[in-house]
Amino acid sequence: MKSVNLSLFVFFFTMSQLFAANTPSAVEKTLELTTRSGILKGTLLRIPAEKPIPVVLIISGSGPTDKNGNNPMMQNNHLKMVAEDLSKAGIASLRYDKRGIGENAPAGPARENDMLFDHLVNDAADWATKLKEDPKFSKVIILGHSEGSLIGMMAAQKAKADAFISVAGAGQTADKIIREQLKGQPKQISDEALPILEELAKGKTVANVNPMFAALFRESVQPYLISWMKYDPQIEIAKLTMPVFLVQGTTDLQVTEKDARLLAAANKKSKLVLIEGMNHVLKTSTADPQKNMATYNNAELPLAPALTPKLTGFIASLK
Repeated sequence: MKSVNLSLFVFFFTMSQLFAANTPSAVEKTLELTTRSGILKGTLLRIPAEKPIPVVLIISGSGPTDKNGNNPMMQNNHLKMVAEDLSKAGIASLRYDKRGIGENAPAGPARENDMLFDHLVNDAADWATKLKEDPKFSKVIILGHSEGSLIGMMAAQKAKADAFISVAGAGQTADKIIREQLKGQPKQISDEALPILEELAKGKTVANVNPMFAALFRESVQPYLISWMKYDPQIEIAKLTMPVFLVQGTTDLQVTEKDARLLAAANKKSKLVLIEGMNHVLKTSTADPQKNMATYNNAELPLAPALTPKLTGFIASLK
């Protein structure tokens, strides 16, 4: 009996190894996008397939966040994990560093003053158009995370994407988001910051900003902030006629369920999914600020388990 059991073990082990060997693995490839102001590079991840497959253009969040979801201060790989999970479901993806960041730093403007939100929208739209022209892909879906949500919904309009996915996307204009964040600051800080914010929201730059606010309101970044603040996510998402999927975590400390519901109300045909216990970097966490923020610098922590099935289920439902 033992020899029979051993033989069965060897048989099934051998078959599993053969199956694994015959299952194509995902391949990474660098794509290039030629623009008027330099070449942008992106990472395409796909499993070799005989027929066209869906591809997801992944757009990262604000600031120096790179294509993997990391920045110089925090490494958590949340967008890289999204790409890898999609590939396991037979869905290709393209993720890229935004203009002026990471491997696309050379394509950034010589002066920070010249960087505008519209540049990021145009780049995303051009990437999506490039994917739509590739016969290897059956559908092009744009997925935007955080600030990438607004970029993505505007790019989806321009490129006529087949679908749009917003993950942790804000439902209000940038000035309202910053105003909400300032509410948690000492009164002295908010009293000095709010007048600056009000001027920027009017499209006016502010000189001689207190060095204390350099990270947020320095003069060289003000043109970007002004160009960002003029777009309302509720207005932009209402323009979308393709399928729209909204994903929001319940323990997100940066973007709330309120934002997701504002977007859902603006686009009546959209589908909203709340993922219990998922935070802003798409990991499982409590709402405790200290424990929540600890996940922002944990590159080994996996994605919230419910996220990938929701994403792949939506993509599979596209006709």
